[in-house]
Amino acid sequence: MTDSQMIREIKEGNVELFSELMRRYQRKILAFVYHMLRSSHLELMAEDLCSETFYKAFRSLHSFREVDASFSTWLYTIARNTVLSELRKQKGAHIPLEESGVNPAAPAEIAPEQAILRNEKVELVREAINNLPEKQRSALILREYDQLDYQEIADILGQSVSSVKSLLFRARSSVKVQLEPYFYEYNFEQYEGMKSR
Repeated sequence: MTDSQMIREIKEGNVELFSELMRRYQRKILAFVYHMLRSSHLELMAEDLCSETFYKAFRSLHSFREVDASFSTWLYTIARNTVLSELRKQKGAHIPLEESGVNPAAPAEIAPEQAILRNEKVELVREAINNLPEKQRSALILREYDQLDYQEIADILGQSVSSVKSLLFRARSSVKVQLEPYFYEYNFEQYEGMKSR
């Protein structure tokens, strides 16, 4: 059953189908919300805001018009607006990463030294993404993590496709510039290590 068919049935009174609709999008919306909250170290609120997103979607489903946007685009827009609203409320409040309860873990089969380096790289990339302005960060997350196409991202962010491409270009350039010193240093250390052998 497609999203459209499901929404039509929900609107006609078969509200139990909304749980199926939620199941389809819950992981993606939760990941999106989680990434949007990282820059403010509010990741622990991700599940609550994800639930709030689905609650708002359910309450407003009667006003959803497929001719305006796809359901996923509409849902991502609600999620984004929910997160931005919460970030405005939380402005000024700051939870240090150490208190956030988030601790990236490496798979057990990776050697401890490699795991530390991998986690360090992952954290550097996340930090670089978190340093981006909100629209660039959202565009990058929607494209790279959620694999949305340019039109879907444009609809969610209320931008044109060319603006989204520009946001993505600037976001990727900024992340690259932020990470260059680390990777230059890392490669230089590896080169020096090889010379001393």
